[in-house]
Amino acid sequence: MATPLSAAAVLAALRAEGVRVVEVGDWRTHNRNHKGAWGPVNGSIVHHTVTKGTANTVALCRDGHSALPGPLCHGVIAKDGQVHMVGWGRANHAGGGDPAVLAQVTAESYGSRPPKPTRGNSNGTDGNHAFYGWECENLGDGKDPWPAVQYDAIVRVQAALIRAHRAKGDDWGLDAKSIIGHLEWSSDKVDPRGFAMPDLRADVAERLAHSASWNPGSANEENDMPLTTADLKLLCTEDGIWPAPKDASDYNPDPKHKGHYWALGTHIAVQSEGIRAVRREVAANTAAIATLAGLIGTGVDTAAVVAAVEAAIKDAVIDVNINTQEA
Repeated sequence: MATPLSAAAVLAALRAEGVRVVEVGDWRTHNRNHKGAWGPVNGSIVHHTVTKGTANTVALCRDGHSALPGPLCHGVIAKDGQVHMVGWGRANHAGGGDPAVLAQVTAESYGSRPPKPTRGNSNGTDGNHAFYGWECENLGDGKDPWPAVQYDAIVRVQAALIRAHRAKGDDWGLDAKSIIGHLEWSSDKVDPRGFAMPDLRADVAERLAHSASWNPGSANEENDMPLTTADLKLLCTEDGIWPAPKDASDYNPDPKHKGHYWALGTHIAVQSEGIRAVRREVAANTAAIATLAGLIGTGVDTAAVVAAVEAAIKDAVIDVNINTQEA
């Protein structure tokens, strides 16, 4: 469990994760806090809206209706992947749910799924104080498709929350088990319908294994895989700079072989591992800086702060590589 992120901090975290955010009105102060506390938070709940049309969906989730005042979530994840922030604080999204589920989500102690809930909205424990809530635009009939760009945004939002809490040092989001669906919280709910929550948690975990700027499948996708022997062979014989090997042992990165390629191969392997370590540190530092920048206040251009820090880190990495090569 943890203190909820500030509005500025969550905005910075989402943008650092590559989420396209739309700020709707006074979302930073639009909440139901007069009805009870918000926090400590124990996780995040994913919903579907049973609506069609982004504008109508966003308006409904912000304002609510006669029987249930808004906000009905913190953010609406639209079909086009944009995330519309409609409230921050206590929101009418989780309702009542199973206390056994809350306990296991808090401890992140369940297997692939939390225990099946036996309590619902009418007889369960209050979840509005304990969870972030994200409404996803979908009819919820099991037939309405989930565009890839929308699903990717759902994954990014959940990963951004976990990164931000990790950067604060919270014991929240140690893995993706802090992310659940409404159907896993309340016995009378079925959302989200159309994808499986264990799959979503696996995709969030995969994203967290990379930096916040990771864009899978893009031309600039990062490559964290160690260099193989084939890679070393290709690099060592580039443009015929190095003589042809006498035998296979020339490619062996073991000093006892002393082949033509031993020095270069060892150097490349060491540099490759060093760069992967730096990438991991850059990802952690970027998330931390984004959160810290968000805490300073709304007058700070958090994107500019993060970009400046990343540029400085990249310059430092280049300097380290140059100095190592010269040594």
